[in-house]
Amino acid sequence: MSLWSLKLSPDGMRAAYLVPAKGRGSTLYTVALDSDEKPRAALTLDGHPFHLAHCEWVSNQRLVCQAFGIMRESSSVSDLLPMSRWIAVDADGTNLQSFATRRTEYSRGYFLNDGDVIDYLPNDDGAVLMSRQYTPDAHIGSRAGSDQDGLGVDWVDTRTLKVRQVVAPRKDAFEYLTDGRGVVRVMGVRDLGPGGYHTGKLTFYYRPRNATDWRKLAQFDERDDTGWQPMAVDPDLNIAYGFRRADGRDAVYAIRLDDSREERQVYARPDVDVTGLVRIGRQQRVVGATYVTDRTQAEFFDPPTHQLIASLAKALPPKALVGVTGASADESTLVVLASADNDPGVYYIFNRKSHHLSTFNVARSELEGIPLATMKPLSYPSNDGVSIPAYLTLPPGRESARGLPALVLPHGGPSARDEWGFDWLSQYFAHQGYAVLQPEFRGSAGYGDAWLQQNGFRSWRIAVNDVLAGGHWLVNEGIADPARLAVLGWSYGGYAALQSAVVDPSLFKATIAIAPVTDLPALVEEHRDWADFNLIKRFVGEGPHLREGSPIEHPSSFKMPVLLFHGTFDSNVGYRQSLRLIEKLRTTGVAAELVTFEELDHQLDDATARAELLRKSDDFLRGAFASAPPTH
Repeated sequence: MSLWSLKLSPDGMRAAYLVPAKGRGSTLYTVALDSDEKPRAALTLDGHPFHLAHCEWVSNQRLVCQAFGIMRESSSVSDLLPMSRWIAVDADGTNLQSFATRRTEYSRGYFLNDGDVIDYLPNDDGAVLMSRQYTPDAHIGSRAGSDQDGLGVDWVDTRTLKVRQVVAPRKDAFEYLTDGRGVVRVMGVRDLGPGGYHTGKLTFYYRPRNATDWRKLAQFDERDDTGWQPMAVDPDLNIAYGFRRADGRDAVYAIRLDDSREERQVYARPDVDVTGLVRIGRQQRVVGATYVTDRTQAEFFDPPTHQLIASLAKALPPKALVGVTGASADESTLVVLASADNDPGVYYIFNRKSHHLSTFNVARSELEGIPLATMKPLSYPSNDGVSIPAYLTLPPGRESARGLPALVLPHGGPSARDEWGFDWLSQYFAHQGYAVLQPEFRGSAGYGDAWLQQNGFRSWRIAVNDVLAGGHWLVNEGIADPARLAVLGWSYGGYAALQSAVVDPSLFKATIAIAPVTDLPALVEEHRDWADFNLIKRFVGEGPHLREGSPIEHPSSFKMPVLLFHGTFDSNVGYRQSLRLIEKLRTTGVAAELVTFEELDHQLDDATARAELLRKSDDFLRGAFASAPPTH
């Protein structure tokens, strides 16, 4: 059994967690920690279209869960509608309630989501604060009508569905932050251009303590990531934490929520970006910040938490990444997750009063007893001499290797990065005997502005050449058999894999791309009916690089077999991108196959589909390597 999202009830006496159900489904289980009772299935969604993403306790007997799904209104890519819904249920599976945004037959517009829970209200048993969308209805001017429009905040009782408006909606609002104690302190407002398209300009407002008026706090521009963007509120210090660039890298800054608006740098790194905030407890207190060098690390602002994590690390395996992922209301009982590159993780329950650490369950019991591979951080030279960070995963038990079948596995994003830890794709192929190289090509996030370049699309030549350099390094070091070297990627990684085959058709003997971008102009066009169209257009860019950087424009360049996987409900990258590429490749005589997963999205989050993806990929690679001409 696999499990994730382990959470504790406010009193710390019960736990809840999610497990996969058949296919794309998911099930919420609850269990009492002080008895021998078996876990109870409280709620199951089959994934058609909704599956459970995460759940949280709102009382000692009740939980709320967010579900995600994609629905199609027509055959057009732009009519794929990503949706979310909130559901409340008692721990025994009774009193199931959907607390969707209120809507009548007169409501104008369509709600793609029910909003977001922004505060679990530790002192309000069973109630939450939600940011929710309002739309006017056709009864404006009547006693039943309403002209309220935009995003507001409601207090919602998850048992009775009673609603009380806390913050009136504002048409251009997109975000609210609370102090974790039920008080809304920050509002984000988005500038809208002609046609309602986002311009990328964000303005943030705050409320002083014990006040209801909004005052300007800061600005942020999504087009170039300049300015300051808030992430969390500390009510005791009366500050908001957020991120701003410092010397070309993301750093944590705090601004006081009073008339002074005093700003100070809280934490920065000279080598890498600060990537996130460490938060703990049901009030989501900020206790530190994270950054990634060879592996994820944390700098703690809160001495007791620092001491806690250090003590836990001594009691757990030496290489483990240790994090607190859940807590009782008083934080005397904690959920601890310890994981590593060769360990998908173990959940523990830690009692801070007795200092007792007990094992709850492993994250992936199916892998118990199976030897898993380790990830080695390293670097290799690109063709211009720049040193590219990467991770190398060898088959389990191999400390060194020569002449192995090998994969270069570029990550998605493109503004993302790989991290040291358990990775199911690289683990599978390592277990099948492959060496797997995961390059942090230029265009990856986390290393600052200079490394990010313009981004992996506008600077595709640099990114793709870094990926190719990784393949050449594997061969030059003797790790990879040049006749058994392939490239595999998902999303942007799939794009990088395909474009690598265009730039250097002789290096890789097989190419696998999962949900790949194949056509840069089409990627932009897929967003035309969405408010972020102009931002995506700016991100991908304009000019000759669109055609030059689109694999679909160069089918005759492919000299190796190609295998594609794509879901028909992919709202990130349209399924037709793979369909059109496969048609072009076949006209040139390339051995090309497209595996279609009906009604699956970009993540292909379906156990059966992912198992098929892995089996077909392994079979494809073995066949391609067997038929590849020998390398001399």
